[in-house]
Amino acid sequence: MAPTLASVVSLPRLHLRGLTTAALDVPVRWVAVSELPDPTPFLEGGELVLTTGMWPAGPRECEEYVARLVARGVAGLGFGVGLGHAEVPPALVEAAGRHGLPLLEVPRPTPFAAIGEEVSRMLAAARYEDVTRAFRAQRELTRAALRGPGALVGRLAWELRGWALLLGPLGEPRHAAPEQAGEHLEEVAAELPRLADGAVSLALPGPIVVQTIGLGGRPRGYLAVGTPRPLSPFVHTVVGVAVSLLTLGSETPRGDAGFKAALGRLLLGWEPERPPHRIRVLVCGSGAPEGLENDPLGERCLAVPYRGGCALIVPDPLVDQVLPLVEAYGPVGVGDPAGLEDAPRSLAEAERARPGSGVRRYAELPVRGLLGLLEGPEAAELAERLLAPLDEVLRASLMAYLEAGGQGDPAARALGVHRHTLRHRTRRIARLLDRDLEDAGTRAELWIALMLTRRAVF
Repeated sequence: MAPTLASVVSLPRLHLRGLTTAALDVPVRWVAVSELPDPTPFLEGGELVLTTGMWPAGPRECEEYVARLVARGVAGLGFGVGLGHAEVPPALVEAAGRHGLPLLEVPRPTPFAAIGEEVSRMLAAARYEDVTRAFRAQRELTRAALRGPGALVGRLAWELRGWALLLGPLGEPRHAAPEQAGEHLEEVAAELPRLADGAVSLALPGPIVVQTIGLGGRPRGYLAVGTPRPLSPFVHTVVGVAVSLLTLGSETPRGDAGFKAALGRLLLGWEPERPPHRIRVLVCGSGAPEGLENDPLGERCLAVPYRGGCALIVPDPLVDQVLPLVEAYGPVGVGDPAGLEDAPRSLAEAERARPGSGVRRYAELPVRGLLGLLEGPEAAELAERLLAPLDEVLRASLMAYLEAGGQGDPAARALGVHRHTLRHRTRRIARLLDRDLEDAGTRAELWIALMLTRRAVF
């Protein structure tokens, strides 16, 4: 932030004294020394003008001099006494007071060069502070971007002490920070057509800046920010970082086209194409999707709520990379590789393999070897014949009941049904199969049959 007149006046070394009641909280962008009656052609605005008054200082001349400085937008006027004038001309003090121009008395012992030196030092410190602040902001924006575009927009608004809006390619709102930023949506959206000719940035009154997101062609979105003060180099730098991070996120290849195409065909009931690789199902804790959300791997997995946690469908080659991201959210069971059409079987295996803590693969279960001895067309046919009277709902209820050790309440909770509903189903199962579910041997036989049929057990 640029130094203000107040910060310059507060320096003990300079011994400056304010002569008007004008506010001193105006920024100083440079110091200009001039003895011209009209220095404004050589000024850009924001300067602290220093003079010893080597020009006529009558009431009319002082009025015109001050009016020209105010019209040019200078930050203030410093008048050196002890050379041409023993004191600041009263007409100049009166004119400055009328026009609201900050007027400072510069004592004879204070060189104008000392004022320029101090302001230059303060400007350099401000630039260094802006660079340091921009570096910190870049780091925080990058960290926020890992949590998603909404978090990035929120952090950007905080860094700028302003507001930020992220819009989609059609100008539709995606994220706003703070919520009141939505009040600017209509104003910003009305100006978006001006970016259609290839422009990447648009400045609006306010001050507001709008930038496109994407690397060319049709924009992938727009970022609009507004600040309470004129847009500084720091603001432009930080907004540029945010746009780069959003563009990187929008342009990064996502997902697995072959996997998703095969899944889509399966959902539509078409003959599924063979995906480029097999899949595995993982049964994890409920926070696993959030653990994947900030990682590109999350775009290549599908998460489904499942029995108080979630089931993840993961391309087989990625399993070892996904496991470290999800095991922090609870124990993980890993099914064997399968085609998409056999995902229910991998789910059943993952559910069976899920340990009390840590990670366990179905292939690591001792029972896996015993079942392997039974697997085959004949065993599967016998298992299917045994369970034939049961539909999918009753098979799922039976599996939950068996996995709960014959305990109705935990099985009902796992299924998301009332315990009376489950009791009614188990009685119906026992009647259809003509089996006693209280018998341990019967339960073991039915569990093996369910595993061998490899049916979905939701």
